[in-house]
Amino acid sequence: MQLALTAEEAAFRDQLRRFFVTQIPADIRERTRLGLPLSRDDVVTSHKILHEHGLAVPNWPVEWGGKDWTSAQHQIWLDEMQLASVPEPLNFNVKMVGPVIAEFGSQQTKQRFLPPTASLDIWWCQGFSEPEAGSDLASLRTTAVRDGDSYVVNGQKTWTTLGQYADWIFCLVRTDPQAPKKQAGISFLLIDLDTPGITMRPIKLIDGGHEVNEVFFSEVRVPADQLVGEENQGWTYAKFLLSNERTGIAGVGRTKVRLAEVKERAADTGMLADPLFAARLAETENDLLALELTQMRVASGSSDGKPNPASSVLKLRGSQLQQMATELLVEVAGPDALPFEAGDEVASPLWAQRSAPHYLNFRKTSIYGGSNEVQRTIIASTILGL
Repeated sequence: MQLALTAEEAAFRDQLRRFFVTQIPADIRERTRLGLPLSRDDVVTSHKILHEHGLAVPNWPVEWGGKDWTSAQHQIWLDEMQLASVPEPLNFNVKMVGPVIAEFGSQQTKQRFLPPTASLDIWWCQGFSEPEAGSDLASLRTTAVRDGDSYVVNGQKTWTTLGQYADWIFCLVRTDPQAPKKQAGISFLLIDLDTPGITMRPIKLIDGGHEVNEVFFSEVRVPADQLVGEENQGWTYAKFLLSNERTGIAGVGRTKVRLAEVKERAADTGMLADPLFAARLAETENDLLALELTQMRVASGSSDGKPNPASSVLKLRGSQLQQMATELLVEVAGPDALPFEAGDEVASPLWAQRSAPHYLNFRKTSIYGGSNEVQRTIIASTILGL
């Protein structure tokens, strides 16, 4: 595998680098760099700027706004965006439901949903997990019963990230409770959140934030033409979606930014002089480099609706390294990490106050997108053949 960029790739990288730091508002990028919560307006502003310049959905088919880029160019786009602390285009739209509709939806469904999905005129959220169906997603119990030209949906979804901002939700629903295998009776349904019978409630997280929600469906009537693909084939579409999601979860560029902050703060506090801490930091940087090289090999691995199981490797190791970066920063902060939202009222600097909530929040990375235990099972069965 060639690791050095060609002259053309270097020019492509430099062009993107200039664009990201000059066109995306600096205040939005700074909030992203610091790990502060972004408002809905922040996300929409950044996404729409990217979309106006053809940089929001490069992974989509060209006819729907994608780019005829090489796998190296796609990786450069992602890396430079993360290194510049630009909010990535909304994952639910760009990496999840958009590619599923483009791959499996009817032409009518594509024409109706893909343009507003690309431009973020529709903000999507994900309706997969349920109270009794998280890592074992195929055990989901939300039902969709066909009634004439509609499906009647009843059930509950949970951990619905940023659902408070969303316009629509894409859901896995059970359309055939009698299917011989639980994976066989699931369908992929698109639902307008303004439909009567839907209730959304916030879930307060351990870091004090409102990032996720629970969603209840009570006799919700959904037009049958909002089914993606074929009835009872939703598990196939979900695997395709999760493969795309897991590739992005690796977050190599974001972890580089976090480790750069760790080194900066450690230098200021004298922690870099501690040989044990310095060794842990160097080991994490080396592990991140190994992950980056793996990501380069996997980047173009999901095509023609076939998920690349190697994306599980990226998800597993990427989540571990993201957690390690937050753990190292808490170690640098020491006792100054203890105050919570104290602001300027105490001597603890703001970066140190934020380090503990970030550490706690990033415990989730080994759960969402399929828990790391599930990823190990996938790796064992589909890659190692065990």
